[in-house]
Amino acid sequence: MSKTVRSFLFVIVALSLVLAACGAPAATEAPVVEQPTAAPAPTTAPEPTAVPTEEDPMAMYAPDAVEGDVVTAGSSTVFPLSERMAELFQQEGFAGNVTVDSIGSGAGFERFCKTGETDVANASRKIKDTEIESCKALSPAREPIEFRVGTDALAVVMSTENDFVTALTKEQLGKIFTGEFKTWDQVDPAFPAEKIEVYSPGADSGTFDYMIEAVVAKVLPKVDEKDDLKGAEEKLLGLAGAQFSEDDNVLVQGVEGSPYAIGYFGFAYFTENQGKLKAIAIDDVEPNQATVDAGEYPLARPLFIYSDAKILAEKPQVAAFLYFYLSNVNDNITDVGYFPAPADALQASMDAFMGAIAK
Repeated sequence: MSKTVRSFLFVIVALSLVLAACGAPAATEAPVVEQPTAAPAPTTAPEPTAVPTEEDPMAMYAPDAVEGDVVTAGSSTVFPLSERMAELFQQEGFAGNVTVDSIGSGAGFERFCKTGETDVANASRKIKDTEIESCKALSPAREPIEFRVGTDALAVVMSTENDFVTALTKEQLGKIFTGEFKTWDQVDPAFPAEKIEVYSPGADSGTFDYMIEAVVAKVLPKVDEKDDLKGAEEKLLGLAGAQFSEDDNVLVQGVEGSPYAIGYFGFAYFTENQGKLKAIAIDDVEPNQATVDAGEYPLARPLFIYSDAKILAEKPQVAAFLYFYLSNVNDNITDVGYFPAPADALQASMDAFMGAIAK
């Protein structure tokens, strides 16, 4: 091969290498690909933390949470109210029996304090010291706890057929019930000369006791500078021709039957019989919500129920009934025909209950 040809070939090969070097892409470092990490195995989600709830400490006294029977007895005046509360208590789920006997406040305290037959005493007056002593003498002893549940306006009533009496004074009323006035013209010369017919609750009634204290004793001379309650009671019970009954419905029937009859009982019984009876204003004040709330009606009085802390502890159904009674009485008392107790008095009753169940 000639020197010229070899030179030409060398040039060709060199040129090929240069072109190859120019055309090839520059080598680059391969990117590092990060391998995905394995997903963690699924785990059970933790239970949400429960928000603590406050327990209702009174849930144990719900009507449907207790069983057994409840026995109450006493005032014929408190009877319609206690009967209403017993019915509602059962409607709310109480499956036991609630007995409500209308026998008068005195007889009710006798059953509660002397014989220990009842769980609750209904009363239209405060318990007497002698009755408290009887409770203490029981075995086991009872310590009566007082619960104010309402207010009654004692209604003095006559038949709607009576067209001559619209109002009386407390003094005139007292003289009628002591027998000093025997005919209506003695009360007022403008009235007819007809015999006064008296209808009264019996001596076991708190209503009778209230009339003795508030009206009858006030027209008699005092004894040792005190009202002669015993003498007043004897005067009324000894009144010729007077009719006495612990059943207020009997009194209603007697009064409505004669235009010359007069009687008295709790306002609820008047409310039930307004078409047959009229309520007489006393000292020119009529019995109604406004005059009672204002303290103007002179024959307004408190209403009570009584029980004992040991009874409430041993018989949860009795505690449940009283708690229901105190919690709901103001929603029902006006429908029955009575008036709510002052707010502070009702609160004191609830405080007394809470104190009793805490013992």
